[in-house]
Amino acid sequence: MDEWISTLNKILQINPDGHTQERKSVDLTDVKPESIMNPVSPSESTSSADDQLHPELAKYIAETEEAVKDKRSENRLNLFSLDPDVPASKSHYSDFSKNDVLVKPFEEKVRRRILISCNSLNMLLQTCIIDSTTEPITNIEPFFVNLALFDIRDFRKVSADFHVDLNHDLVRQMISGCSESVVENGVEPAANCTTENSLTDPQIKGFPEEWLHYPKQALFSVTNPHVDIVLVARIEKVLMGSITSSAEPYIKNSDSNKTAQKTLKSNKQFCSKLGKYRMPFAWAVRPVFKDTLGTVDRESRFSPLFKQEQSKISTEDLLKLIAEYRRAEKANKMQIIPGSLEIKVDFVPMDHPNCLTSSYIPVKPFKDTEQHLPTIEVEEFVQDSTQFSQPYTMYKNHIYIYPKHLKYDGQKYFAKARNIAVCTEFKDTDVEGARPIKCIYGKPGGSVFTTEAITLVLHHSQNPDFYDEVKIELPTQLHEKHHLLFSFYHVTCDINAKGTVKKKEPLETAVGYAWLPLMKDGRLMSQENHIPVAANLPPGYLQFLDAGAGKQCGGDIKWLDCGKSLFRVCAHVVSTVYSQDPYLNTFFQKCQKRDGDITKCPSASVLAGLKGLLAIEKIHVITRFLPVVLNQLFRILVQSDDEEVSTETSRVLVHIVAKCNEENLDHYIQSYVKFVFKTEMSLERTVHEELAKSMNSLLKTNDIQLVKRVLKHFRFFFEIIIKSMAQHLVDMDKLQLPRNERFPQSYQSEVDTLILTVSDHVIWKVREAPEETRSANQSLALFIKRCFTFMDRGFVLTLISSYVNMFGPGDCKTLFAFKFEFLREVCNYEHFIPLCLPMPSAKIPDPDSTESDLAENPPVADLQEYTLTNEFCRKHYLVGLLLREVGLALQEDQDIRHLALGVLKNLMAKHSFDDRYSEKSKQAKVAELYFPLYGMLLDNMHRIFLKEIFPFSLTPSNQGSRDDLSSGGSQNNTNMKHASSVDASFSKDVLNSIAAFSSVALSTASHEESRVSLASTESNPSAAEKSSEKNDVCEKVTRPLSLIGSALRYDKLDQDETRTLIMCFLHIMKTISEDTLVSCWLKAPNSEISDFYNILELCLQHFRYLGKKNIVKAHTGHDGQRYSRSQTMPIIRSKNALSNPKLLQMIEGTTGISVNNAEMETLHIDLEANIATEVCLTVLDILGLFTQNHQKPLQQYECQNSLMKKVFDTYLLFSQVNQSETALRHVFASLRLFVNKFPSAFFQGPADLCGAFCYEILKCCNHRSSSTQSEASALLYFFMRRNFEYTRHTSMVRSHLQLIKAVSQLIADAGIGGSRFQHSLTIINNFANGDVHMKNTLFPVEVKDLTKRIRTVLMATAQMKEHEKDPEMLVDLQYSLANSYASTPELRRTWLESMAKIHVRNGDLSEAAMCYIHIAALIAEYLKRKGYWKTEKPRTSSMRMDEDAVFANNQLLTTQDGVCSFSMGWRAFTIITPNVIEEGAMKEDSGMQDTPYNTDILVEQLTLCVDYLWKSERHELIADVNKPIIAVFEKKRDFRRLSELYYDIHRSYLKVTEVVNSEKRFFGRYYRVAFYGQGFFEEEEGKEYIYKEPKLTGLSEISQRLQKIYSDKFGAENVKLIQDSNKVNPKDLDPKFAYIQVTYVMPYFDEKELQERVTDFERHHNIKHFVFESPFTLSGKKHGGVEEQCKRRTVLTTSHTFPYVKKRIEVVNQTSTELNPIEVAIDEMSKKVSELNELCTVDEVDMIRLQLKLHGSVSTKVNAGPMAYARAFIEEKNAKKYPDNQVKLVKEIFRQFAQVCGQALELNGRLIKQDQLEYQEEMKSHYRDMLSELSSIMNEQITYREDFLRQGLERQHIFQAISKQNTSVQGTSIAE
Repeated sequence: MDEWISTLNKILQINPDGHTQERKSVDLTDVKPESIMNPVSPSESTSSADDQLHPELAKYIAETEEAVKDKRSENRLNLFSLDPDVPASKSHYSDFSKNDVLVKPFEEKVRRRILISCNSLNMLLQTCIIDSTTEPITNIEPFFVNLALFDIRDFRKVSADFHVDLNHDLVRQMISGCSESVVENGVEPAANCTTENSLTDPQIKGFPEEWLHYPKQALFSVTNPHVDIVLVARIEKVLMGSITSSAEPYIKNSDSNKTAQKTLKSNKQFCSKLGKYRMPFAWAVRPVFKDTLGTVDRESRFSPLFKQEQSKISTEDLLKLIAEYRRAEKANKMQIIPGSLEIKVDFVPMDHPNCLTSSYIPVKPFKDTEQHLPTIEVEEFVQDSTQFSQPYTMYKNHIYIYPKHLKYDGQKYFAKARNIAVCTEFKDTDVEGARPIKCIYGKPGGSVFTTEAITLVLHHSQNPDFYDEVKIELPTQLHEKHHLLFSFYHVTCDINAKGTVKKKEPLETAVGYAWLPLMKDGRLMSQENHIPVAANLPPGYLQFLDAGAGKQCGGDIKWLDCGKSLFRVCAHVVSTVYSQDPYLNTFFQKCQKRDGDITKCPSASVLAGLKGLLAIEKIHVITRFLPVVLNQLFRILVQSDDEEVSTETSRVLVHIVAKCNEENLDHYIQSYVKFVFKTEMSLERTVHEELAKSMNSLLKTNDIQLVKRVLKHFRFFFEIIIKSMAQHLVDMDKLQLPRNERFPQSYQSEVDTLILTVSDHVIWKVREAPEETRSANQSLALFIKRCFTFMDRGFVLTLISSYVNMFGPGDCKTLFAFKFEFLREVCNYEHFIPLCLPMPSAKIPDPDSTESDLAENPPVADLQEYTLTNEFCRKHYLVGLLLREVGLALQEDQDIRHLALGVLKNLMAKHSFDDRYSEKSKQAKVAELYFPLYGMLLDNMHRIFLKEIFPFSLTPSNQGSRDDLSSGGSQNNTNMKHASSVDASFSKDVLNSIAAFSSVALSTASHEESRVSLASTESNPSAAEKSSEKNDVCEKVTRPLSLIGSALRYDKLDQDETRTLIMCFLHIMKTISEDTLVSCWLKAPNSEISDFYNILELCLQHFRYLGKKNIVKAHTGHDGQRYSRSQTMPIIRSKNALSNPKLLQMIEGTTGISVNNAEMETLHIDLEANIATEVCLTVLDILGLFTQNHQKPLQQYECQNSLMKKVFDTYLLFSQVNQSETALRHVFASLRLFVNKFPSAFFQGPADLCGAFCYEILKCCNHRSSSTQSEASALLYFFMRRNFEYTRHTSMVRSHLQLIKAVSQLIADAGIGGSRFQHSLTIINNFANGDVHMKNTLFPVEVKDLTKRIRTVLMATAQMKEHEKDPEMLVDLQYSLANSYASTPELRRTWLESMAKIHVRNGDLSEAAMCYIHIAALIAEYLKRKGYWKTEKPRTSSMRMDEDAVFANNQLLTTQDGVCSFSMGWRAFTIITPNVIEEGAMKEDSGMQDTPYNTDILVEQLTLCVDYLWKSERHELIADVNKPIIAVFEKKRDFRRLSELYYDIHRSYLKVTEVVNSEKRFFGRYYRVAFYGQGFFEEEEGKEYIYKEPKLTGLSEISQRLQKIYSDKFGAENVKLIQDSNKVNPKDLDPKFAYIQVTYVMPYFDEKELQERVTDFERHHNIKHFVFESPFTLSGKKHGGVEEQCKRRTVLTTSHTFPYVKKRIEVVNQTSTELNPIEVAIDEMSKKVSELNELCTVDEVDMIRLQLKLHGSVSTKVNAGPMAYARAFIEEKNAKKYPDNQVKLVKEIFRQFAQVCGQALELNGRLIKQDQLEYQEEMKSHYRDMLSELSSIMNEQITYREDFLRQGLERQHIFQAISKQNTSVQGTSIAE
């Protein structure tokens, strides 16, 4: 075995750098990598081993199974908590639906709130108003500001007015004594009114009234913010005359001080007399929002103060002015009053204190009034639309009065009526002397509430407009006498210099009265009103006017202007008490009467009110009073015994709920149900029962739209029923009663009927009303789930049964979705587990079974509760129902499968998170409920495993094909093993009876309406099955085929479906009790145990850790597909990371921290890593439990059994898939226990397990993690130590050889050999040095020897790495290693396989196939020498003697004695390639003793060879390779494989026929490559190789490739290419450069070979002779004229034939032949004749090639070549220079050339189309010219005769003569 050491050392001496490297020749074992950090020991010194055992080794030796198990159970995680598809929050799994969690009480809509802070209003004209001082400087008169929001876009006012008094205290004193009015006019001063408040007047509470005298802060609200909302300030002043005259001093102030003093004097006079009257003065505007998102514009300021024009006073005029102001050209025309208004607009701070509502009610937080100013909320006038409507949540009862216009120019009754003020009062009677109610909101400086409000006054205007707003607090109870009284006064503005009015002219003069009743027909008036004006006000004046219609009613009243409607006034009601809708108002009136006395409101009246509600088109009218309306409707429902009223009430309820949903107001409905509804009861009539009755009635109507509405909005009615039931039980104190006594039978009947009615509609209306039926299905599921809480649960289960039975297997996908949505909701019941886990002693009888059945099949005592039998489903009804439906769904389409599995997984996750079942024993009990899922997984194994993905195979019973699917119901026992196996009671009963129960347990009633009966799904077992079942210990329940269709499905489950199934399976395996699991294994047959381990391997594969890069790539979706951990993106899972509930939970946990993409990726990677680790640990738990309880079966046949191999393969898979450090640490601990427990599996018998173990652990020794390296090294040392102990301290040959083999394999597979691996070898040596127990044995020496050999291989590998980019050199090095392993077939095979992998990677498939042929020859030779076939007897045959003789003479199939051809050893493969003779050099020594080969392995290698022969298009060899395999399978009688082999041969010959005819197959090109330069190429210098290049590789391509390879090695400046093909003299070359000569060569055959090798394949297979030609002249030039051109033909011979295990083969011999000029002419012209002749004689003519060759032969333009030969060698003056026989041969060739050109021309003429006739004629003309010239040159007439042209070539002796002169060369001349 030491031969390979010398080979490796030889390889190490190769110097690719061109100079000798300095290497010290030392013992490789003595290398001490001190630079490597060794976690075990700092060096390999043995000094520490003298006293004690190595501490790490001692720990590993002392570990026990219990200690390892306890360590593994630390810090474990819930599998479902790591699944991104499972909701992360436990609240998600509560009994309430998502919508319930989000339902909130009625609350105000979120509106944009802005804070207005008023600071100052300063005019430019200012002075000190006190005569004796100069301070302070203030405005010279008081100004008053009204603020309001306006919407320019919608042209409306958005808010009420906010009045502000920003005047200085001294300025306010100017009007302090002017509040009194004329007594005779009936107007009392405000000061006097405050002391006599009636009981009905509004009161303020919680703060002193003085605190509100001068408010300066307000809160404005905007529901729909946008940039066109502006804040408008209207500035008023004391009445002093016209606006123009009042503004003039401010605008034109030449001498400001003088003007100010003069104006101040006049102002004081007016303020003292007319201080209570106002006039408009100016206005300003500013924007509020920056955008539609409601961003407050804090930077903007108010516009200049624009003078108010008297003709544009109204609000409409102001809106137009604002719009004009926003246009620059209009704004310039507006007159500005110098001054500034400072008002701050800002956000509302959090917890802003001391706010008051618009009704002056304090809002928390409310602090000390002395420290905080008041902030008043200003009423927003919300648009009357559904979008902005909401139920009233607080008490408001306001009416806003807007006097608009008074038309007094036509009245003649009053002489002076110009400066008109309107005084508004609110009264509750019209008797004489009645006092007005003090309910009008006052203005700053006065009382909070007052009795009157006076409008502004326009000077000298008989038809004044007004913009004043009068806000009134309405009483709670209004009656017909409540009205508004408007008094009109003429105000005298003419005041003389002394400050008095003119003589005999009072200050105020009444000039008319008008009144407006607020109530009409019980409804509050709110529209615009035009009313007449009376000159006087008699008592009882309300009876004289129908104010609403504006008509006179007669009486002692004097009407102005003939009673015309002179006064226009508007009212806007903001009330939560009074509705403005006539229908709703009528309904409330009817309800009020009915509440007082039900007899006063008969059914007809109620029906009218109800129908009125249906007539309301705008739902927001009802929405505002929604709680009140719904309460009244439910009260009517229980109070009325009239069926028509009940039905109509239900219609109204449906109408309201539907309308709210249509307008996206359904959250108000939900809030009502949750927070407002209170059940009603009248004479034993309850809401829940009456509502159930009415719903049944509505569903049975013919109104299709009504039925759809009911179905769509059933949730509301079911929730009302549930809440009514709950409240009824509490109110009637029935919670303590038994469930079956809580509700009467009549109610249960109504509910049962309702469920059936709904189910019928869901089933039959699913296509015409998909959304409605989906909603009804969801609502029904929620209702039934809630019924578990209040009703008899047996009755509820009956409802579930009756509903689920309505669905059938032939339903559409939508109905399947409905069914699983229903099951998902029902199974989310909070007490689902107790409901599914009845008392263990409960024996629930089968309602369909009889006494005789029970007598024949008594229940077995030990039958487990987890089998999905009738008994299981009766005891665990809900979970049995769910599992049955999931099992059936797995036989449906993909969408249905996804839905079903998602329901099951989420339910299991919910129970795993439930704190009530957190104890291990409880979780185990829950897991038993779901254990039949294991059977589902087994039944669908054939749909899960994919050979191209997973490195393990199925048992034959699990493999299915499409042919099986086509067999219908006639499935054989193999395909139905789980259903028909007699011995496998567990597999039949527990694991595979997914739906083997025929009737629903606890079902007390059946319904004829049910479309599908479970009884119809039963299948009767055969008589044999019945008899076998009687003999079984356990009950046998055969799964009926009818439940899953006539045949099992064989379409594959996708990645997500498989992932979900195995995650649920792992959770069950993790949580179920160990006793239950062990019992399961004991009852399961071997095939199911094998399948069980297949599932475990599947778990490791699907949840393997992909690495950060791959996870991020799949996570971000760079491949354009859906997310997946391995191949595809999960369908169930979400595409966006932000939709991942697990990631969102993690993000929410990091409050205040912004999570970027990198952090998101990190979170996702952590999830994937954790779930991979948890799956790994779970599988380790299962394996540990299995091996602990199955030691005897595993130890059978000295551990050489299929069960042991299956267990070991699963253990090995841990290291084959990526794992975390934590997982690998536990894996290594488990493997140490496994090796220690079953040593004979590794160290006795075949070495397969040992070899696989060494390979995987060595791979882990190269792990990037230092801890993993240490653990793997310790395990490897422990393994070798156990081997040494097992052989009783004699040797460790088994592990030694297998480790060497593994290292050889890993060199090619994993690229080991770096510092990490060296580190691991150091650790192993340290263990050996520190092992006290082995100190006096040979073990440390053997370990040292092993590490020495491994390091030698690794150093050779490092040398190979330097040639990674030179595939030819790399393969050569590996080939030399393979040859050095002649005594160890397994190692030689390893290196040949490594070479094959390199060839496959580089695309050299022919060479890869040859590697596997050599491996097969190696194995055959080994088996021959080991005497494998000597014990076999030849098969006898019934063939006749002559047939036997034929068979025996065929060496492909058998030898003379009839034994398989493999017994010939390597000679059996010489027909494929003679190169296999190398395998006959095998040496026999100790290395051969551990090689377990057989014919199966041999056939496996040949199968791989066939695969690569197909890929390399060498179809002719496939039959030769398959024929020996046929003999093997004939002996085994494996007819299936024989049929496949013959079919493979059949296909190969068909392919050969196809490619031979098409001529489109290319086997590659060949090039001679020579290397020159001793200083660079060393041993390669001067050697020549033949390189085989793929397909049509050109000379330039291979030249560039080689130049790049060697430029990278030696430097581009040191490499040169030799361009010609002439022989090179190395002495002529510069030694400073590396020279490479590349020459194109072609396969060369002699005459005999040409006759034998007919096809193109034969001329490219098993070839070793090649030829190339070099032109030269005798004068030394390379090229010359035809008469002097010579050429040299060189034939090269290689050491091996192509194709070979290498793609370059060394040239071992070469011969050269030189041709003189006339021989060159003969050679070239012969080629032309041969080519044209071949083109003319083929069956399918290649027109393009024919025309090209023909054109090059006869065209005069390109005819210089052929005719030049004729002139040089045939003309008489030149012919004398050459031998006569050669001249005659040239002439004969030209005659033949003329004939074949004519033949080709005629053939072309027959094949061309019309468009090429002209071209054909041209060619004929050239042909005639050529014949004429040839005739003159040859001195003989060569004529053009068509009949002669049709003749074929008859004189073949000419070409025979040519062949004697010319060595045959295949192909064309050198093109490169």
